[in-house]
Amino acid sequence: MPIDFSDILVIGVSSRALFNLEIENKIFEEEGIVGYRKYQQEHEDKILDPGTAFYLVQSLLHLNKISKKRIVEVVVMSRNSPETGVRIMNSLRKHKLDITRIALSGGEPLSPFIDAFDIDLFLSKDAKDVQAVIDSKSCAAAYIYEPPTEFKPLDNRVKIAFDADAVLFSDESEARYKKEGMAAFHQYESEHEDEPLGEGPFATLLIKLSKIQEELTTTIELSPLRIAIVTARNAPSHMRVIKTLRKWGVYVDEAYFLGGLSKDKILKAFGAHIFFDDQDVHLTKSSKVVPSGKVPYAFDSPLKEIKPKEIKLDKSIKTNDK
Repeated sequence: MPIDFSDILVIGVSSRALFNLEIENKIFEEEGIVGYRKYQQEHEDKILDPGTAFYLVQSLLHLNKISKKRIVEVVVMSRNSPETGVRIMNSLRKHKLDITRIALSGGEPLSPFIDAFDIDLFLSKDAKDVQAVIDSKSCAAAYIYEPPTEFKPLDNRVKIAFDADAVLFSDESEARYKKEGMAAFHQYESEHEDEPLGEGPFATLLIKLSKIQEELTTTIELSPLRIAIVTARNAPSHMRVIKTLRKWGVYVDEAYFLGGLSKDKILKAFGAHIFFDDQDVHLTKSSKVVPSGKVPYAFDSPLKEIKPKEIKLDKSIKTNDK
Protein backbone atom coordinates (compact mmCIF):
# COMPACT_ATOMS: atom_id res chain seq x y z
CA MET A 1 0.00 0.00 0.00
CA PRO A 2 1.51 3.39 -1.01
CA ILE A 3 2.73 5.63 1.82
CA ASP A 4 0.92 8.95 2.15
CA PHE A 5 3.46 11.76 2.52
CA SER A 6 0.92 14.60 2.38
CA ASP A 7 1.39 15.33 6.10
CA ILE A 8 5.11 14.53 6.19
CA LEU A 9 7.96 16.89 5.33
CA VAL A 10 10.30 15.06 2.93
CA ILE A 11 13.83 16.42 2.53
CA GLY A 12 16.05 15.24 -0.31
CA VAL A 13 19.67 16.01 0.53
CA SER A 14 22.70 15.18 -1.57
CA SER A 15 25.52 13.35 0.18
CA ARG A 16 27.87 16.26 -0.45
CA ALA A 17 25.43 18.70 1.16
CA LEU A 18 24.94 16.42 4.17
CA PHE A 19 28.59 15.45 4.66
CA ASN A 20 31.92 17.14 3.99
CA LEU A 21 33.08 15.41 0.80
CA GLU A 22 35.28 18.14 -0.65
CA ILE A 23 38.51 16.10 -0.51
CA GLU A 24 36.72 13.21 -2.20
CA ASN A 25 35.27 15.53 -4.84
CA LYS A 26 38.73 16.88 -5.63
CA ILE A 27 40.03 13.32 -6.04
CA PHE A 28 37.17 12.60 -8.44
CA GLU A 29 37.99 15.71 -10.49
CA GLU A 30 41.71 14.94 -10.65
CA GLU A 31 41.75 11.13 -10.85
CA GLY A 32 38.34 10.24 -12.24
CA ILE A 33 35.99 7.51 -11.14
CA VAL A 34 38.77 4.89 -10.79
CA GLY A 35 40.76 6.97 -8.29
CA TYR A 36 37.60 8.03 -6.50
CA ARG A 37 36.36 4.45 -6.15
CA LYS A 38 39.72 3.31 -4.81
CA TYR A 39 39.85 6.12 -2.25
CA GLN A 40 36.31 5.51 -1.01
CA GLN A 41 36.88 1.80 -0.60
CA GLU A 42 40.12 2.39 1.30
CA HIS A 43 38.32 4.83 3.63
CA GLU A 44 34.97 3.04 4.06
CA ASP A 45 35.38 2.93 7.84
CA LYS A 46 36.44 6.58 8.18
CA ILE A 47 33.32 8.50 9.17
CA LEU A 48 32.51 11.61 7.16
CA ASP A 49 32.36 14.97 8.95
CA PRO A 50 29.17 17.06 8.93
CA GLY A 51 28.48 19.18 5.86
CA THR A 52 26.40 22.33 5.45
CA ALA A 53 22.99 20.65 5.78
CA PHE A 54 23.95 18.20 8.53
CA TYR A 55 22.64 20.12 11.55
CA LEU A 56 19.41 21.03 9.76
CA VAL A 57 18.77 17.37 8.94
CA GLN A 58 19.75 16.20 12.42
CA SER A 59 17.46 18.72 14.11
CA LEU A 60 14.52 18.06 11.79
CA LEU A 61 14.76 14.33 12.45
CA HIS A 62 14.71 15.06 16.18
CA LEU A 63 11.20 16.51 15.75
CA ASN A 64 9.94 12.96 15.15
CA LYS A 65 10.79 12.14 18.76
CA ILE A 66 8.62 14.93 20.19
CA SER A 67 5.72 14.99 17.72
CA LYS A 68 2.39 13.18 17.80
CA LYS A 69 3.50 11.10 14.80
CA ARG A 70 6.38 10.91 12.33
CA ILE A 71 6.45 14.24 10.50
CA VAL A 72 9.90 14.31 8.83
CA GLU A 73 11.52 11.95 6.35
CA VAL A 74 14.99 12.45 4.84
CA VAL A 75 16.23 10.87 1.62
CA VAL A 76 19.97 10.91 0.98
CA MET A 77 20.47 11.36 -2.76
CA SER A 78 23.85 10.68 -4.31
CA ARG A 79 25.48 10.13 -7.67
CA ASN A 80 27.61 7.47 -6.04
CA SER A 81 27.12 3.86 -7.09
CA PRO A 82 26.07 1.33 -4.44
CA GLU A 83 29.72 0.27 -4.31
CA THR A 84 31.17 3.72 -3.58
CA GLY A 85 28.18 4.67 -1.42
CA VAL A 86 29.09 2.26 1.40
CA ARG A 87 31.03 4.99 3.22
CA ILE A 88 27.99 7.25 3.13
CA MET A 89 25.79 4.53 4.61
CA ASN A 90 28.39 3.80 7.31
CA SER A 91 28.48 7.51 8.19
CA LEU A 92 24.69 7.70 8.47
CA ARG A 93 24.75 4.86 10.97
CA LYS A 94 27.66 6.24 13.02
CA HIS A 95 26.07 9.69 13.22
CA LYS A 96 22.82 7.97 14.35
CA LEU A 97 20.72 9.69 11.70
CA ASP A 98 17.30 8.05 11.41
CA ILE A 99 17.42 7.80 7.61
CA THR A 100 16.27 4.70 5.76
CA ARG A 101 15.77 5.95 2.20
CA ILE A 102 18.83 6.35 -0.02
CA ALA A 103 19.11 6.99 -3.76
CA LEU A 104 22.44 6.01 -5.37
CA SER A 105 22.18 6.93 -9.06
CA GLY A 106 25.59 5.74 -10.25
CA GLY A 107 26.50 9.03 -11.94
CA GLU A 108 23.07 9.89 -13.33
CA PRO A 109 21.38 13.25 -12.53
CA LEU A 110 19.26 13.23 -9.37
CA SER A 111 16.56 15.69 -10.46
CA PRO A 112 14.43 13.07 -12.32
CA PHE A 113 13.94 11.19 -9.02
CA ILE A 114 12.40 14.09 -7.09
CA ASP A 115 8.79 13.11 -7.80
CA ALA A 116 9.48 9.42 -7.20
CA PHE A 117 10.52 10.16 -3.61
CA ASP A 118 7.84 12.85 -2.99
CA ILE A 119 10.51 15.42 -2.13
CA ASP A 120 9.40 18.77 -0.67
CA LEU A 121 12.87 20.34 -0.40
CA PHE A 122 15.98 19.38 -2.39
CA LEU A 123 19.40 20.51 -1.11
CA SER A 124 22.45 19.95 -3.31
CA LYS A 125 25.80 21.27 -4.49
CA ASP A 126 24.99 20.34 -8.07
CA ALA A 127 23.94 23.52 -9.88
CA LYS A 128 22.41 21.66 -12.82
CA ASP A 129 20.28 19.38 -10.65
CA VAL A 130 18.99 22.30 -8.56
CA GLN A 131 18.21 24.39 -11.65
CA ALA A 132 16.33 21.47 -13.23
CA VAL A 133 14.18 21.07 -10.10
CA ILE A 134 13.44 24.80 -9.91
CA ASP A 135 12.55 24.91 -13.61
CA SER A 136 10.21 21.94 -13.23
CA LYS A 137 8.53 23.62 -10.24
CA SER A 138 8.23 20.18 -8.64
CA CYS A 139 9.51 21.32 -5.23
CA ALA A 140 11.71 23.83 -3.43
CA ALA A 141 15.42 23.49 -4.19
CA ALA A 142 18.64 25.32 -3.32
CA TYR A 143 22.36 25.32 -4.06
CA ILE A 144 24.21 24.74 -0.81
CA TYR A 145 27.14 26.99 0.06
CA GLU A 146 30.23 25.85 1.92
CA PRO A 147 29.52 25.44 5.66
CA PRO A 148 30.40 28.25 8.09
CA THR A 149 33.60 27.43 9.96
CA GLU A 150 32.22 27.80 13.49
CA PHE A 151 28.49 27.15 13.29
CA LYS A 152 26.89 25.35 16.23
CA PRO A 153 23.13 25.23 16.87
CA LEU A 154 22.12 27.46 19.78
CA ASP A 155 19.64 24.90 21.13
CA ASN A 156 17.54 21.90 20.11
CA ARG A 157 14.98 23.95 18.21
CA VAL A 158 14.97 23.93 14.40
CA LYS A 159 15.36 27.42 12.95
CA ILE A 160 14.76 28.09 9.27
CA ALA A 161 15.02 31.57 7.72
CA PHE A 162 13.74 32.72 4.34
CA ASP A 163 14.16 35.76 2.16
CA ALA A 164 10.83 37.07 0.88
CA ASP A 165 10.67 38.06 -2.80
CA ALA A 166 11.70 35.44 -5.38
CA VAL A 167 11.90 32.84 -2.58
CA LEU A 168 8.66 32.64 -0.56
CA PHE A 169 6.84 35.01 -2.87
CA SER A 170 6.89 35.38 -6.64
CA ASP A 171 9.59 37.41 -8.37
CA GLU A 172 7.08 40.00 -9.62
CA SER A 173 7.79 42.58 -6.91
CA GLU A 174 11.54 42.02 -7.10
CA ALA A 175 11.43 42.57 -10.86
CA ARG A 176 9.45 45.78 -10.41
CA TYR A 177 12.04 47.09 -7.96
CA LYS A 178 14.91 46.22 -10.33
CA LYS A 179 13.20 47.86 -13.32
CA GLU A 180 11.41 50.85 -11.79
CA GLY A 181 13.31 51.67 -8.60
CA MET A 182 12.51 51.83 -4.90
CA ALA A 183 9.92 54.63 -4.98
CA ALA A 184 7.75 52.87 -7.57
CA PHE A 185 8.14 49.59 -5.69
CA HIS A 186 6.96 51.07 -2.37
CA GLN A 187 4.06 52.89 -4.02
CA TYR A 188 2.83 49.76 -5.77
CA GLU A 189 3.17 47.56 -2.68
CA SER A 190 1.31 50.10 -0.53
CA GLU A 191 -1.51 50.40 -3.06
CA HIS A 192 -1.82 46.60 -3.29
CA GLU A 193 -1.17 45.57 0.32
CA ASP A 194 -4.53 43.80 0.52
CA GLU A 195 -3.75 41.78 -2.60
CA PRO A 196 -1.81 38.60 -1.72
CA LEU A 197 1.62 38.19 -3.24
CA GLY A 198 2.03 35.36 -5.71
CA GLU A 199 3.57 32.10 -4.52
CA GLY A 200 7.31 31.71 -5.01
CA PRO A 201 9.37 28.51 -5.29
CA PHE A 202 9.42 28.01 -1.49
CA ALA A 203 5.78 28.91 -0.76
CA THR A 204 4.53 25.30 -0.70
CA LEU A 205 7.41 24.35 1.60
CA LEU A 206 6.56 27.19 4.01
CA ILE A 207 2.91 26.13 4.09
CA LYS A 208 3.91 22.54 4.83
CA LEU A 209 6.30 23.62 7.60
CA SER A 210 3.45 25.56 9.16
CA LYS A 211 1.22 22.51 8.84
CA ILE A 212 3.62 20.12 10.58
CA GLN A 213 3.99 22.61 13.45
CA GLU A 214 0.46 21.58 14.36
CA GLU A 215 1.63 17.99 14.94
CA LEU A 216 4.07 19.04 17.67
CA THR A 217 3.05 18.73 21.30
CA THR A 218 3.58 22.41 22.19
CA THR A 219 1.50 25.45 21.29
CA ILE A 220 2.55 27.08 18.06
CA GLU A 221 4.07 30.05 19.92
CA LEU A 222 6.42 27.66 21.77
CA SER A 223 7.07 25.38 18.81
CA PRO A 224 10.54 23.78 18.54
CA LEU A 225 10.29 24.51 14.81
CA ARG A 226 10.79 28.24 14.35
CA ILE A 227 10.38 30.07 11.05
CA ALA A 228 11.72 33.53 10.26
CA ILE A 229 11.53 35.90 7.31
CA VAL A 230 14.62 38.04 6.84
CA THR A 231 14.05 40.49 4.01
CA ALA A 232 15.39 43.75 2.62
CA ARG A 233 11.79 45.00 2.51
CA ASN A 234 10.79 47.73 4.97
CA ALA A 235 7.87 50.06 5.62
CA PRO A 236 5.57 50.63 3.84
CA SER A 237 6.01 47.43 1.77
CA HIS A 238 6.12 45.14 4.83
CA MET A 239 2.35 45.05 5.33
CA ARG A 240 1.74 43.14 2.10
CA VAL A 241 4.02 40.36 3.35
CA ILE A 242 2.18 40.03 6.66
CA LYS A 243 -1.26 40.07 5.04
CA THR A 244 -0.20 37.50 2.45
CA LEU A 245 0.92 35.10 5.18
CA ARG A 246 -2.44 35.53 6.88
CA LYS A 247 -4.23 34.67 3.63
CA TRP A 248 -2.08 31.54 3.32
CA GLY A 249 -2.88 30.55 6.91
CA VAL A 250 0.83 30.50 7.79
CA TYR A 251 2.23 31.34 11.21
CA VAL A 252 5.72 32.84 11.11
CA ASP A 253 7.53 33.14 14.43
CA GLU A 254 9.82 36.03 13.54
CA ALA A 255 10.15 38.64 10.77
CA TYR A 256 12.91 41.16 10.15
CA PHE A 257 12.34 43.97 7.66
CA LEU A 258 15.85 45.36 7.19
CA GLY A 259 15.48 48.03 4.53
CA GLY A 260 18.81 47.17 2.95
CA LEU A 261 20.81 46.42 6.11
CA SER A 262 23.10 43.40 6.09
CA LYS A 263 21.35 40.13 6.94
CA ASP A 264 24.25 38.18 8.43
CA LYS A 265 24.11 39.62 11.96
CA ILE A 266 20.35 39.05 12.19
CA LEU A 267 20.75 35.46 11.00
CA LYS A 268 23.53 34.78 13.48
CA ALA A 269 21.41 36.17 16.33
CA PHE A 270 18.44 34.07 15.18
CA GLY A 271 20.68 31.00 15.00
CA ALA A 272 19.38 29.78 11.64
CA HIS A 273 20.06 26.15 10.78
CA ILE A 274 19.70 27.33 7.19
CA PHE A 275 18.91 30.53 5.31
CA PHE A 276 17.47 30.67 1.80
CA ASP A 277 17.99 33.69 -0.46
CA ASP A 278 18.14 34.37 -4.18
CA GLN A 279 21.08 36.79 -4.24
CA ASP A 280 24.78 36.15 -3.76
CA VAL A 281 25.25 39.63 -2.32
CA HIS A 282 23.39 38.44 0.79
CA LEU A 283 24.49 34.81 0.77
CA THR A 284 28.21 35.51 0.59
CA LYS A 285 28.01 37.14 4.02
CA SER A 286 25.32 34.93 5.55
CA SER A 287 27.16 31.73 4.65
CA LYS A 288 30.07 32.80 6.83
CA VAL A 289 27.88 32.61 9.96
CA VAL A 290 24.98 30.22 9.22
CA PRO A 291 24.37 27.40 6.70
CA SER A 292 23.00 29.00 3.54
CA GLY A 293 21.44 28.02 0.22
CA LYS A 294 20.81 29.90 -3.00
CA VAL A 295 17.42 29.73 -4.71
CA PRO A 296 18.03 30.13 -8.46
CA TYR A 297 15.61 31.88 -10.77
CA ALA A 298 13.45 29.66 -12.95
CA PHE A 299 14.04 29.67 -16.69
CA ASP A 300 10.90 31.78 -17.23
CA SER A 301 11.61 34.36 -14.52
CA PRO A 302 11.73 38.02 -15.60
CA LEU A 303 14.75 38.38 -13.31
CA LYS A 304 16.72 36.25 -15.79
CA GLU A 305 16.75 39.30 -18.07
CA ILE A 306 17.72 41.76 -15.34
CA LYS A 307 21.39 41.37 -14.49
CA PRO A 308 22.67 43.99 -12.05
CA LYS A 309 26.08 43.28 -10.57
CA GLU A 310 24.78 41.48 -7.50
CA ILE A 311 22.87 38.86 -9.51
CA LYS A 312 25.55 36.41 -10.63
CA LEU A 313 26.30 32.77 -9.93
CA ASP A 314 28.74 32.25 -7.07
CA LYS A 315 31.92 30.85 -8.62
CA SER A 316 32.43 28.67 -5.55
CA ILE A 317 29.39 26.59 -6.52
CA LYS A 318 30.46 23.56 -8.54
CA THR A 319 28.25 21.41 -10.68
CA ASN A 320 29.80 18.03 -9.84
CA ASP A 321 27.97 16.86 -6.72
CA LYS A 322 28.68 13.47 -5.27
